[in-house]
Amino acid sequence: MFQRCSICTDLSDGLHRLVHFVPSLARTGLRQLVFLHSVPVWQEGKVARVDEEKIKAAKQQLSAALESVPEGMEVHIEVPSGRPAETIPKVLSKYQSDIILTGTPIRSLLQEKIFGSSSLELAKSTATPILMLRPQLISTYTCEELELRCQHLWRYLLIPYNDGGSARYLVEQVKAYARDRPEGSLQKCMLLWAIDEGGRKEVPIEYRLEEAREKLEAVKADLETLGLDVNVEVRQGNPLLEILQTALEFDISAIATAYVTRGKLRDWTAPSFANEVLRRSWFPVLFFSPKH
Repeated sequence: MFQRCSICTDLSDGLHRLVHFVPSLARTGLRQLVFLHSVPVWQEGKVARVDEEKIKAAKQQLSAALESVPEGMEVHIEVPSGRPAETIPKVLSKYQSDIILTGTPIRSLLQEKIFGSSSLELAKSTATPILMLRPQLISTYTCEELELRCQHLWRYLLIPYNDGGSARYLVEQVKAYARDRPEGSLQKCMLLWAIDEGGRKEVPIEYRLEEAREKLEAVKADLETLGLDVNVEVRQGNPLLEILQTALEFDISAIATAYVTRGKLRDWTAPSFANEVLRRSWFPVLFFSPKH
């Protein structure tokens, strides 16, 4: 599905462990890996300068990625000085990355507003898809578990769908990246329409369920033209809870989501379905940012 990946790590989120699993990552179809760590500017009083010692230490810590590089794979290490929101877009442009891996902890909306979110900052500054992983999980995987996880990053995607603008945009993005996907990449999709029992009470639930199935079958047929194995599921209940439960039941690799913004930065901090998935899912979340 993707071929050029930038792995952005703060060296405490567990993602730095991936330097030991370059061959496993290559099995997903990746042909280029960039390990990126941004070192804050060293500040003493009013004087700011590049912290050369921390840059050197970070490069040494990430250098293991260069030891077992499979044939046909490129691996680069970038340790720039500055804020991630400023350095990451420059590195993405330099290497033409088509996917970003980053770690983000589970937080409530209030916590996010207080402490900030590097992942949401990144989503606002780039249209490159982002795979968000939970540091709490990556840090606790054994090496054997992590090796398997690296091989299956986006093998089986759960795609929530309700025929809205964001859902249609999400499907189009998945199709675009799936058309020329390399071997070992995306294989299966699960289309899920979760119908909230509290909405459209004037329409019988049976009719809404049947309508959802018909629309999902059309989307399924479209995705199957790309050689994907596509399953369809229609459920009643809270959409977020049904998504998380479905991911548990069907051995999902990642939950895909997208958010179509009206172009105002405040949209990113307002409650939205995509943001709730990002905040509350323990599963990896593949987020497609709006086009800039």
